[in-house]
Amino acid sequence: MDSSPAVVAEDLTHLYPPPLRGQPPRTALSSVGFRIAAATFNAVLGPNGSGKSTLFRLLSTLERPRAGRLTLLGFDAAAEASRVRPLLGVVFQSPALDRELSAAENLLHHGRLYGLGGSDLRRRVRDLLDRFGLADRAQERVKNLSGGLRRKVELAKAMVSGPRLLVLDEPSTGLDPAARADLGVLLRRLCAQGVTVLLTTHLLEEADAADRVLLLDGGRLIADAPPAKLKASAGGEILTLESDDPAGLAEALPAELGPAKVVDGTVRIERPDAHELVARVFAAAGERIRSVRLARPTLEDAFLRMTGRRFDAASGETTALP
Repeated sequence: MDSSPAVVAEDLTHLYPPPLRGQPPRTALSSVGFRIAAATFNAVLGPNGSGKSTLFRLLSTLERPRAGRLTLLGFDAAAEASRVRPLLGVVFQSPALDRELSAAENLLHHGRLYGLGGSDLRRRVRDLLDRFGLADRAQERVKNLSGGLRRKVELAKAMVSGPRLLVLDEPSTGLDPAARADLGVLLRRLCAQGVTVLLTTHLLEEADAADRVLLLDGGRLIADAPPAKLKASAGGEILTLESDDPAGLAEALPAELGPAKVVDGTVRIERPDAHELVARVFAAAGERIRSVRLARPTLEDAFLRMTGRRFDAASGETTALP
């Protein structure tokens, strides 16, 4: 397998024109740099407005970066876009299927755009429909398929040309948990077959399944690491205390227990041995405590530690902490 990185971003910066004359341009990405290994599963995670969609547009060669350099599969994405595109599969957030055509017809027409045809194209379509569990729905019109099956058709369509790099923009949008899980399994299989997968998402659980997470916030790359490493950066364990008076509870706890932070109306203590503090916490301020929860850190905890804001996984928004 080729050891060269599939994607190399160097000091990527992208600006959008101001909405009104006299205003400064809006910075969507600022000095973003990273390397993506071939045949790996990668997630670009961030809240709305973090720069995910702009990065997707650069990776899919829909736009050129205003500054910096982006190399895809060894080619300059700006200067050699025509050489990159045949090697690139793209799945957009908004559906890009003809609803009046069947699943098979969508794939056939897409293949012809790449100059494919004849028995080779028909064989590719049959193989892909079978691989993605769509063989028995091949002749069914897309408009009659469920959201999860349509996503499978989108993914199969993107693979018709045999891409080496697959870029997806919020692919789980509108899918139920079971369909999201199925999508994750399919993407993993593609990686095992040598395809590099790079998706954008605001779903923490989707990013947690990736080999590597690129965490964006305000157009800047604030972390680039495996999910386990990001979670470990938030501390070993987190003790969360609920109280009718969280500020009073935080003040009542002995300093030797560690910093007690008030977060969204709860008190948090982050320590590698937080499980050993439960009895001491109750001994010090048991009458103030309504409930206790002990957990290992999540990606949301890592985001909170890095930015001081909570990541709302459901809406893709962040909430500033007091």
